[in-house]
Amino acid sequence: MSVNRMKRKIRRILIANRGEIALRILRTAKEMGIESVVVYEKPDSDAYYTRMAEKAVLIGNGPRQDYLDIDKLIWFARKTGADAIHPGYGFLAENPDFAEACEKASVIFIGPPAGVIRSLGDKVTAREIARRSGIPILPGSPDLPAGDRGLEEAKAFAKEHGYPIMVKATAGGGGRGIRRAENDKELISQLRRARAEAKSAFKNDNVYVERCIDAPRHIEIQILADERGNVIHLGSRDCSIQRRHQKLVEVAPADLPAEVLKELYTAAIRAAQEAGYVSAGTVEFLVDPVSHQFWFLEINTRLQVEHTVTEELVNIDLVREQIRIAEGHVLDIPPDRICLLGKAIQVRINAEDPWNEFAPDGGKTIDLYLPTGGPGIRLDGIVFQGYRIPLEYDSLLVKMTARGYDWEQTVQRLQRALDYFLIAGPKTTIPFHRAICREPDFRAERFDTGYIETHPQVFEFPDPQKELESLRSFISSTPTTVIFPYMY
Repeated sequence: MSVNRMKRKIRRILIANRGEIALRILRTAKEMGIESVVVYEKPDSDAYYTRMAEKAVLIGNGPRQDYLDIDKLIWFARKTGADAIHPGYGFLAENPDFAEACEKASVIFIGPPAGVIRSLGDKVTAREIARRSGIPILPGSPDLPAGDRGLEEAKAFAKEHGYPIMVKATAGGGGRGIRRAENDKELISQLRRARAEAKSAFKNDNVYVERCIDAPRHIEIQILADERGNVIHLGSRDCSIQRRHQKLVEVAPADLPAEVLKELYTAAIRAAQEAGYVSAGTVEFLVDPVSHQFWFLEINTRLQVEHTVTEELVNIDLVREQIRIAEGHVLDIPPDRICLLGKAIQVRINAEDPWNEFAPDGGKTIDLYLPTGGPGIRLDGIVFQGYRIPLEYDSLLVKMTARGYDWEQTVQRLQRALDYFLIAGPKTTIPFHRAICREPDFRAERFDTGYIETHPQVFEFPDPQKELESLRSFISSTPTTVIFPYMY
């Protein structure tokens, strides 16, 4: 049995990540009486999370390379006396070599075993696991050989199954290394681009092709599994509203018939058991919005960015459960706790310009930060007034989760909270999310992965620069004369 499967008390965790997820993990650790050590690169020197942990360690000038340095992270874990490492998401969270290095160093890795991460990180192998579990999979090819032979095999697949097809990185994740091809000409260029993206992101340029489903719904099933083979689900999430395969809005639970959800839960649990899964994970599916036929997509072997919508719905702390499972505890969540009453919506507030294809707007300073709140609102973020957003990392500032008794109330709470959420300095996705809240199909809970392309009206919102001028007026006005600038 590997060291991170022994039953032992975790006393100090090194958090091998940054930003809001580092803050998220250390808060739960604090509640559990566990000390936290956070690491940071020089661009993160003034990051909020570095002020909250018992110990913060500068690990290098960066950017990114030190967060990805397995040997350095293991060394600092030993140096600081950490007996466990939590990888968060992104960076090394789905790297089997990192999990393996932790095991060899007698440091508990808070996540699945290295072999499981390695198997499920290979999308072709993961598809085979799903097939053995009896879960429908879309027609797909094996790994394509390099060069002309790979292109010819991809063309042969397209001839058999028809265009469009998807070119996907075998070691893909986070929407990277995914390209759509409509014909042979596009296939040549998209195959080349997908390989280049895969090589850059995953140090592996293996790709395969898969039948394309136009405008499906992207449905996730959250699971928890312990080392004794117990697996439970914590409901579903609809993550269909995306741009460039990157999620923007996440909803729990998915609005699907009860019998379809039951089938998805059963399929997710079967896949996890077949894979020998341990820890928190997500089994993802594509679902036809009309027939509700579904197909296996992948299994994410980490905590998801959107885990907060599940937590708000079922009132279970996923990070706490990850830590308990890593300590060797048996899952002890009774079925009646998973009641899935109401709705939850998460929106990602990024430093991006929605009018410029969501181009990042880092390097700016937060001139004003007035966080929202009120009933049913949760904020997970890294922002404070005076904070300079690093150019070197992702653009996520705050995750806002709204919770209500039903869909209508949840959307109303989300809209109200967005209307009173002020961030001045960078361009953000706040006005874009406000526009979505007012769009009729969204208010009727009708959306799929083509939502952004088929609803251009969500980009029709007031000029943020003009709103900023109103904001300055708002700040200098007396309370009796103010009209809130964002209430339009």
